[in-house]
Amino acid sequence: MTGGAGSESLLERAWAMLRSGPAPTADLAREVLRLDGNPGAASAAVFALLGSDERFVVDGGGTWSIRGRASRAPGRRLSRLPFAVVDVETTGGTWDRGHRMTEIAVVEVRGGVVTDTFHTLLDPGRRTTPVTARLTGITDAMLAGAPTFDEVAEEVFRRLAGRVFVAHNAGFDWGWVRAQLREALGDVPEVQRLCTIRLARRLAPELRNRNLDALADHFDIPILPRHRAHGDAAATARILVRLLDRAERLGIGDLHSLRRYRPRRRHRNQRDMFMETGLPRRIRPRVDW
Repeated sequence: MTGGAGSESLLERAWAMLRSGPAPTADLAREVLRLDGNPGAASAAVFALLGSDERFVVDGGGTWSIRGRASRAPGRRLSRLPFAVVDVETTGGTWDRGHRMTEIAVVEVRGGVVTDTFHTLLDPGRRTTPVTARLTGITDAMLAGAPTFDEVAEEVFRRLAGRVFVAHNAGFDWGWVRAQLREALGDVPEVQRLCTIRLARRLAPELRNRNLDALADHFDIPILPRHRAHGDAAATARILVRLLDRAERLGIGDLHSLRRYRPRRRHRNQRDMFMETGLPRRIRPRVDW
């Protein structure tokens, strides 16, 4: 990811400059973006950085200021945030019908690199549906003797707490993890969540499809093995790093700005492929940021 570990984001620089008072666009371009060239290009760059962020306001004369005293300062730089990239496999049905996870992987990312990985099969206490076994390759025989989720729940909780929860189709994975943590421990960590489908919609608008295979192919990232928790989570972690690198190059400095960012209007008619090949269309979980 761009920038040194101790460097400020462009938003942090703009915030620091405007805290002392309003400033014209040209000054922001020069002091924050280090642009002294074409005035039109410099102005466009400032508006691209600050224009979609409600914390900043510009008047008719091109003078910028912080919007109100209560406006929130930029948060921790994206490259400094710890992320927990998660993928789960299940027995193939819904929670309320007694289905449970068969595999979980948590890949920890900070500063653009993987710092640790946790992965295990799980004994769900029931049989896996045939279609799911064919898709994942996880058989009942493989799960015999694996730990139950109750046995690893505290480890999973520890690896998620204090990190940003990331998954491809995050509503699905978070829903399962949350449900089984609550069942096992009676508690769930409070985490912010990001979905790489939504990130790709904003940060890779040139792509028509944004399922995991399409993103991995676009970024030349192998998925080994596919439809297994550790293979999918490892690939998603590498995709996350590439997307966050794009975000920093766009001057997106923190999670708040990342959520607010929108690509140019001409890209907005592109559709997402929310479902992975082989999964029932009726399952369309809510997608989190």
